[in-house]
Amino acid sequence: MKMGLQKMLCCLFVAACVGLISPVGSLTSCDEVRKVFQLRQIGPVKSLPKRPREGSDLQVCQSRNLTCCSKKMEERYQVAARRDVQNLLQTSSASLKFLISRNVAAFQESFESLIKASENHTNLVLQASYRNMAGEASGLVRELFTDVGLFLLGSELNIDDITSRFFDALFPLVYHHLINPSLSRVTPGYAECVRSARRDLSPFGAAPGVLANQIGRSGVGGRVLLQALHLGIEVINTTDHLVFSRECRRALLRMQYCPHCHGLTLSKPCMGYCLNVMRGCLASMAEVDLHWREFVRSLEGLSARMHGTQDLEQVLLGVHAVVHDAVAHGQRNGPHLSAQVYKVCGRPSRQPAQSVSGQQDGASIPLKAFIRETGNSLATRRKEFLNSLRLYRTFYGGLADQLCVNQLASPMDWPAGTDYTLRVVGNGIKAQTANPEVKVKEGDPVIHQIIDKLKHINQLLQGKSIPKFGTLDLIETGSGNGEGRGYSGDCDDEDGCGGSGGGEVKRKVMTLPSSRPLSVSLWKHLSFLPHVLGLALSDLRSDYRRLYNSIGQLGNTSQLISGQITEDPIIA
Repeated sequence: MKMGLQKMLCCLFVAACVGLISPVGSLTSCDEVRKVFQLRQIGPVKSLPKRPREGSDLQVCQSRNLTCCSKKMEERYQVAARRDVQNLLQTSSASLKFLISRNVAAFQESFESLIKASENHTNLVLQASYRNMAGEASGLVRELFTDVGLFLLGSELNIDDITSRFFDALFPLVYHHLINPSLSRVTPGYAECVRSARRDLSPFGAAPGVLANQIGRSGVGGRVLLQALHLGIEVINTTDHLVFSRECRRALLRMQYCPHCHGLTLSKPCMGYCLNVMRGCLASMAEVDLHWREFVRSLEGLSARMHGTQDLEQVLLGVHAVVHDAVAHGQRNGPHLSAQVYKVCGRPSRQPAQSVSGQQDGASIPLKAFIRETGNSLATRRKEFLNSLRLYRTFYGGLADQLCVNQLASPMDWPAGTDYTLRVVGNGIKAQTANPEVKVKEGDPVIHQIIDKLKHINQLLQGKSIPKFGTLDLIETGSGNGEGRGYSGDCDDEDGCGGSGGGEVKRKVMTLPSSRPLSVSLWKHLSFLPHVLGLALSDLRSDYRRLYNSIGQLGNTSQLISGQITEDPIIA
């Protein structure tokens, strides 16, 4: 009781300085309390006392003096106090959440533009160099880049499989149009035999492996970047809707609304008192600080590594050259490949070809170089985003102090402790053992989970454990299936950066656009999409254009960046 009176006197001191009330004990009317209670929509006013009363039934706002509060009002005040702080948390993080969500959309829009530009340029090269084959090859090129786009969004597609399917399907076209143009259009069965023989005959030299390696190395950075930003939004949502403990709810009530019971409707707590309460209530959130700082640094490190062979923009805009060289390699080795195909598949029946005119070699028509818009490049976007994000690297470490300084506490008591004689504790769980206002027994388990996810994504961002074909499940569950090759760093399961097992993909990612028919190869992989994109499988089958063309839109972002506040129990 003595400590409670001391805190109350602190508030009385602040209020008295601005002439708001008479001395303690002279409370004669509850009109002002009723007015504020109604204006703030704290609850119905019909049950409010009309005049001061004894507060023997109060559980938190107890006092020896008369009070304007009832037990029902106390319960309403506690809900209001918690709601006020949650609103302040959401307001404080709104600009950070907007920054990340806006850039998720911007990066996905850049991926879409990049994929479309790369696909179009590859088709132009084939049209200019191998005109008779280009029309049929355009569908294969479209399928290749569609699958690459889905890979960037976190699908289970394997880059080696994607490129192998593309070159498997390309070989029959090259064989018929360039190596043996005098043959009639071969039967589907013979074409399938030629397709199946591609991996043994290696008609395209090292091109398939080179393309898979380049897209894999550069693409994994892009997909981990998107995964990290989605996790950043999840961190903000989780901390925005922190569930306060019973001790914290009572402390917030004492600090914010118990003074109302004595007519102090305009008073604010002393700074030291506010810091103790908020540091106690946000102790778990302060534990996020170290890992959030590392998260920002790790994003900067990933961005610094995304150049050369790991520059997604450079790699995708160079796909046309790899494909062109692959076809030229097959054409140069035509006689040898024909002999090998004959051994494997036999000789097809010969009929005069209807038209073989217009065949051109791979260098007959010069092409204008593709001009990159540096102002809108991925590197430029990343730099601008990280410059802004760097301003928030200490966001969680100073959040409690920020709320007190800017919103909750009285500026008349600064620096902290001027009129508050109890010890002001630091931030974090360990510092709360000496907190005189809030008892903090342990950290919040939900915050612990989000910290574990931050630890794992930081390892991925730092290149310590980046599987070539990781999934969003790596972040959601902290483990992966271990498939694919790693690219940098050494790590094992004991380090916590590897893992085994699968798990359902839970995270939603923004959709990637185009008005294109669904590729045949994609049917095998549709099972993951309802989980990753949050869309029905039937909708994907019937309207794939909408899926592929929505990459630059926020799509499901409103679901991703919003959270639901649930009412927790009030006074226990």
